[in-house]
Amino acid sequence: MVRGLDYYQDTIFEIMTSSAVFGAETTICGGGRYDGLVQEIGGPEVPGFGFGMGLERLILLIKDQQVDVPKLSELDVYVVGLGEATNIETLKLVQNARQAGYSADRDFHDRKAKAQFKTATKNGAKVVLTIGENELNNKQVQFKVMSTGKEQTLSLAEIYADFDKVYKTQTADMTAFNEFFGKED
Repeated sequence: MVRGLDYYQDTIFEIMTSSAVFGAETTICGGGRYDGLVQEIGGPEVPGFGFGMGLERLILLIKDQQVDVPKLSELDVYVVGLGEATNIETLKLVQNARQAGYSADRDFHDRKAKAQFKTATKNGAKVVLTIGENELNNKQVQFKVMSTGKEQTLSLAEIYADFDKVYKTQTADMTAFNEFFGKED
């Protein structure tokens, strides 16, 4: 066995490069199977696989090879949850948006609304859904189109029935405006 660690079993691998940026052949990534490692340190028998990667080496290689790294796209939907009681519903809203084909995220740190809206803005969210305990009790959500500031209270049933239709209806005014004037939404 190679890799210098005696807990590897069966499959081991290394990904190497001979790029001139390093001056010699260099390992970028390596790893393998290590079944029984957890048991060896007192845990249950669990199969394992892992790898390590030299991030600095990878960055140098990407620059040397002039790889075009895509930028993260803007977020379609950000869900703001106010209060611990809304956690499950915010997860459902995120999942519902994703199932409809939209990129969606939420806060996992129970931060205040202002901090969550700041994150939504930073991530370029086109729409923010806000649900607090009052909305939860009334089975509603605040739907805000960030580019226009347009905000409307909608029923959760409407959101869950056809998120794509709701999204397109709520954002239609801005989409038509942007298409007419040749701007991206």
